[in-house]
Amino acid sequence: MRYALCVFLCFSFFVPLGCGYQMVGKETHVPPGLNSLAIPTFKNQTFEPGIEVPFTQGFLKEFIRDRRVNVVERTGADSVLEGVIKAYTINSVSYDKSGLVLEYEVSVFLDLTLKKRTGEVLWGEKNFYETQWFRASSDILTNEANKAAAFQQIGRFSAERIRNRFFYNF
Repeated sequence: MRYALCVFLCFSFFVPLGCGYQMVGKETHVPPGLNSLAIPTFKNQTFEPGIEVPFTQGFLKEFIRDRRVNVVERTGADSVLEGVIKAYTINSVSYDKSGLVLEYEVSVFLDLTLKKRTGEVLWGEKNFYETQWFRASSDILTNEANKAAAFQQIGRFSAERIRNRFFYNF
């Protein structure tokens, strides 16, 4: 009898706590009817050749991986996320004892626009930027490879931040 009472009390205590249970991570604030998205190659308005590639790839991978909106070709999409790489800066941030640069900070500035198929602008972000540091090298090829890796990281981090804004702060 005592065992049954204990089970009953435990059951009656924990059942109401479970009533508020819900799946986390699937809530979205995207307007209704926006089920598919196209992400064309970003426009590059800088003098850095190929800088648009890691950004376009980063955004495509992030939205494909998320799966809340289908990423499709432009012709079949409800909406289009367009990106323009406006500028980037590179600044030296640390030096050795002889004054040689040890690390650089690179910042990339983007304009992003989400449009309906009709051309109506749903959302825009002007002068969005992300920053990353990379190690300097006296070897030019190594230095360029480190800079390219920093651009890839910036593209990936930018895509994560924008995806979060897209689904939670629309």
